[in-house]
Amino acid sequence: MSRASSSDSAGRSSDDHVLDQIGPALSRLRRRTPASNKDLSRNLVLNVIADARGEMTVGGLAAEMGVVQPVASRTVAACMADGLLRRAASQTDGRRTVLELTEAGEAERDRFATEQRQVFEEITAAWSREERLRFAHLLVRYGADATAWSRDRARD
Repeated sequence: MSRASSSDSAGRSSDDHVLDQIGPALSRLRRRTPASNKDLSRNLVLNVIADARGEMTVGGLAAEMGVVQPVASRTVAACMADGLLRRAASQTDGRRTVLELTEAGEAERDRFATEQRQVFEEITAAWSREERLRFAHLLVRYGADATAWSRDRARD
C-alpha cells in the first residue's frame, strides 16, 4: 500500500489527514501577509473591488468580504481617507453609488502584490522552480474556482 493511501489507527488515510489541514493552512496564509491588519483589510477591499464583475457597492463589498455593511463602510471610509478609493455614480443606475480604485489604490494594490510575491519567494526558497510554479498555478486556480463557487451559491 502506498504511503499516500495508507491508513492511521483511526481508519483515516493520510490523504484525509492532509485534506483536513486545508482550512487551517489557508487561515495561516491569510494571517502571514501582509504584515498588519490594516494592510490585510485594505488589500482585501482593493482586490474585491478590482476583481468585481461590473460595479461594486458597499453592500456588495460587505457580502463578498463576509462582513456586515457597517464594517465594510468603515473600511471603505478609511480607504477613501487615504485616497485609495472614490465613490462614483453607477453607469447603469444613477441613483446608486459605486466604488472605484483611484490611481493610488491601483498603486497600493500593486505594492501588496509585490510584497506578497517577495514573501512567497522567501517562504518557498527551498522549493524547486517547478514546485513553486506548480503551487502558484494551483493556488491561482483555486482562487478563481472559489470565486466562481461563491458566485454560484449567491445566485441560488
